Amino acid sequence: MTAAMSEVPFTDLLRSPVPTTRMLESARAVRLRRRDDEDLVLMLADRADDEAGLVELSVRLLAALWRDKSVGPGVVRRVMPDVLPWTRFLPDADADEFIEQFIATTEAASALNNLAAVTQLLLEWRHTAEIYGDPHLYKELTRPLADDADFGPVPRPETPESED
Repeated sequence: MTAAMSEVPFTDLLRSPVPTTRMLESARAVRLRRRDDEDLVLMLADRADDEAGLVELSVRLLAALWRDKSVGPGVVRRVMPDVLPWTRFLPDADADEFIEQFIATTEAASALNNLAAVTQLLLEWRHTAEIYGDPHLYKELTRPLADDADFGPVPRPETPESED
């Protein structure tokens, strides 16, 4: 049985790469902690490929269930609060919209082997659920604004610099 993930300082990999990489014999992955930047994860390529394949399979299964009109949407809608408890605060129409966006985004992200868009989508919908779940916040954010309400000019969003 392999452990989920071991952790070592990044410098361990630099100073003694063989013992550090041997940790992968008993761990799924090794988290390389860095002081001044995000941590890195060291993993066997075959394991990473297996995990990516499992994500793709899970996405396809969920999408097939959702699209199977005979049983799928009801099952997915019914179990979603068990998977993501905060979805209980979403109105039914919003919950269905979330599930559709989640499936479509996850399918597209899985095809790119980059799940960052899924993480962003979950964050955005979770914040939406927080608003629905807090009556005072919901009231404040949905109250009508005065007709003469002017909050001033909106600055142009910054665009990322292109990398040539």
